[in-house]
Amino acid sequence: MKYIQEKHPLAIRWFHWINFPVLALMIWSGLWIYWANDVYRLGWGRTTLLKFFPQSFYDAFHMDHKLAQGMSWHFVLMWVFALNGLLYVAYTLLSGEWRYLLPNRHSFREAWQVVLHDLRLRKEPLPPRKFNGAQQLAYTGVVLMGAGSLLTGLAIFRPTQFPWLTTALGGYEWARIEHFALTIGYVLFFLMHVTQVVRAGWNNFRAMVAGFEVVEAPTPPTPEKTSSPSATI
Repeated sequence: MKYIQEKHPLAIRWFHWINFPVLALMIWSGLWIYWANDVYRLGWGRTTLLKFFPQSFYDAFHMDHKLAQGMSWHFVLMWVFALNGLLYVAYTLLSGEWRYLLPNRHSFREAWQVVLHDLRLRKEPLPPRKFNGAQQLAYTGVVLMGAGSLLTGLAIFRPTQFPWLTTALGGYEWARIEHFALTIGYVLFFLMHVTQVVRAGWNNFRAMVAGFEVVEAPTPPTPEKTSSPSATI
């Protein structure tokens, strides 16, 4: 027997679906900005093992010579991203949702069990919870990454207005590296998140769209038949 179980409140779903396209567009507009000073690579000296974005990438997506446009879009979307993040944090605190999301002392151990389960090295099912240890660490980490992106972004966009912030982050060059590293972190999180959603199936995706999931009710145990002694006359 199946029944409907509420999972995600409406506010959480709105914050999620607003944040996803806004962050994606921020990354896209950030690439327009990065084109103007494309310096990061993997290698040493004059030897380059990997250049993150070759010129052919910019040419294929027509991303060159859009620095001013990219900065305009990036700055506008930053306000939407920041406001959405602040409202999300405020809602989780006021509603008590933070109790499900905030990692506890068991989260790291449980996250390792989730990894083993996903690699099919753990056969036992994971304990039924709204968010497991891996999700708690990932979702809390993304919130911290969002705060880091805002701070590093301000440090490199307004270094003269916020010199103390730029200095605290290690200077302009370090703040830019940190901002770039956080962007790579978002992309990796996106890939991991979408992969996990596909693996979990439609029921999990529906929970983030409609707020509920269909759950199979546990089958009650069958009572054992007991033989009663035959009556004698």
